[in-house]
Amino acid sequence: MNVLYLKKAIIISLLILSICLLPSCRGAEDRVIAAGSTSVQPYAEILAEEFALAYPDTEIDIQGGGSAAGITAAQSGTAEIGMSSRALKDDEKGLWVVEIAKDGLAVIINPANAVSDLTLEQIRDIYTNDIVNWGEVDGSDAKIHIIAREEGSGTRSAFEDLVMGKDRLITPKAIIQGSNGTIRQLVAGDPNAIGFISLGLVDGTVKALRLGGVEASKENVISGSYKLFRPFLFLAEREPEGPAKQFIDFALSEEGQRILSNEGLIPE
Repeated sequence: MNVLYLKKAIIISLLILSICLLPSCRGAEDRVIAAGSTSVQPYAEILAEEFALAYPDTEIDIQGGGSAAGITAAQSGTAEIGMSSRALKDDEKGLWVVEIAKDGLAVIINPANAVSDLTLEQIRDIYTNDIVNWGEVDGSDAKIHIIAREEGSGTRSAFEDLVMGKDRLITPKAIIQGSNGTIRQLVAGDPNAIGFISLGLVDGTVKALRLGGVEASKENVISGSYKLFRPFLFLAEREPEGPAKQFIDFALSEEGQRILSNEGLIPE
């Protein structure tokens, strides 16, 4: 092999090596997958955007799928961070877990609906299909259109625990949707609909019901007067290290908690 060819080969090898030291070529060690709850997802995405400003070499890939999927992903190690919007069950408690915030659960209706206040028992009766007409709860004479989340959703699990109790089941006649956003959209477009979503996602397109006279608000969750709230959790197969730990630490930092509070969550 002549000397000139050898020198060229060495130069090319060094160029390839230098390119593969760039952040875009380093691969999985600089990419963190956080998967699970579609309720936690939009807040995690906001955190990831802010995190990227401080750690531009690390990619935080936020994925949905629901709380059950997030817990499974953490258990199997297919995601560095699982996301759940419900407390862990007994057979899931071997996971490493941290609560990043609390979230109120709002029962929502269309702003055109005259009803503004229901008791928990009335909401239970609506979701079991025992109350079928808004006229039964001082509304207009119209059939109630019940909208709920799918099985495996942390939002549904929280609603079942906090509202339905152990002995009451959501009617199979309910319209099932796969995210809080789609429930909000359907309720916003239907004067006779009722649904439940994250309190942080309530906007001017829907109306959050008062429960027994208590307004659904962050302040009332903090004071304890509004009883419908659930944890937002990050979890992992084992205690996170490296970029995953950096992202979780950011979520729990003063800046991260301020971001979550500004988005309507109740910080730790």
